[in-house]
This record gives sequence, structure tokens and C-alpha cells, in this order.
Amino acid sequence: MVPTMVLVADGTRDTRRKEALHDLAEAVADRREAPVQAAFGSPTELRAAVESIEGPLVVVPAFLAGSDAASTELLAGLDLDSRFDACATAPLGAVPSIVAQLVTRLHAEGWRPGDGVVLAADGGPELPGNSERRQVIDVARMLSRRVQTPVQVGYLHAWAPSVSDAVARLRRNGHDRVAVATWQLVDGADLHRLREIGATAVTAPFGPSPVVIDTLLAQHRAATARLAA
Repeated sequence: MVPTMVLVADGTRDTRRKEALHDLAEAVADRREAPVQAAFGSPTELRAAVESIEGPLVVVPAFLAGSDAASTELLAGLDLDSRFDACATAPLGAVPSIVAQLVTRLHAEGWRPGDGVVLAADGGPELPGNSERRQVIDVARMLSRRVQTPVQVGYLHAWAPSVSDAVARLRRNGHDRVAVATWQLVDGADLHRLREIGATAVTAPFGPSPVVIDTLLAQHRAATARLAA
């Protein structure tokens, strides 16, 4: 029996973002590799979604590591210890194919060699065992190697430096043109905030792109193998 994929993210803050999450879940389900259950809401809604599923399940974060503090907290509050037929995967992080797509999106928005680059992540509270900040830094390093220029990390919430501070720092260092690489899986209010910063270019979130769907399904397959072991 193929475990149900439970796609998890906080869906309480932004209607546009919640719609984008459901579009992502529909795109994954269209591959027909596994049954898909969307769980985009509050902790109560997440628990109800998990408890409603009969048979094995794999909880898969529908967000990138360091891209969504509210979703990180939501997932951290889910307890699967009482279920022998369930497990959770980690949020997608420094995956080479995803970083490569970020480069493609920078070029599509008009980035040129020599332009400054800021990787825009969410930021948020440090949770026990949370490696998300390190994952964001790893993504910035991978991106820097691919575009052959230093990449500054900027955060939208809580952590420093902010995205606007990171953009300003690059401009003080001689970069008249600065592009913001958006480390987000789906659209939402944060994209509007990024576009108001005044960067030369801002990439769109990844959305239900083939590389994202492929990677989410790969996460599910790996977790399925662990359950069967």
C-alpha cells in the first residue's frame, strides 16, 4: 500500500498563499504516484487531517527550509510517535536542482554577471534541533558558486540582516544593480514586500515547477522505503 503524502504548511495568514499551496498539492497529485492529502491550516486542522487517514502516511513539508517560520513551528508541533506507520520528512533545503532553478529564475528576471544577489529567506525563532538557518546559508553558498559572485542572505522576519539591509549593503559595496532571489515555495504577501524593497529584480517563488514536484515525490519515496524497512 502506497503511503498517503500529507503536504503540510501553515495556511492561516494569507488567502493567496493558501490557494497557491492547494495548486501545488494538486500538481503533485496529478503525477498519480501517491495519494495526496493537503493539510494547510492550523495545528488543530493538521492533527485532524493526519487522524483522518487510515493506513500509512508520510508528512512532507510544503515549504523550504528557512522559508516559512510559521510552517516550521506547525510541523514541529506534530507528534507521530504513536503511529508505527507514519513518518515525516525534512523541509527541502540545499538541493542542487532547486538551486539551479533559482539561477535560471535570476537570469529570467534580468540578472547579469557582476550584479549583486540577495537570497531572501523568512527567518524566525530558533527551535530545538533547528538547522534551517544553516540550510539557508548552505543555499547561499551553492548559489554563490553558480553565479560566481558573493550572495548575501537577508531575512523577512526576526533574524538579521533584513532583506532591505542586505540590498543596501551590496549597493554600498559598489553594486548598482542588486537582484533578490526569493527562497519561497509559493506566492503570498511576502512577495509584495520584497518588490517594495527597490531591488533591480525579484524572482518569483518556485511554485509547482517540475523540479519541486520531483523533489517532493523523491522525499516521499525515500520515506516510504524507511517505513517498509
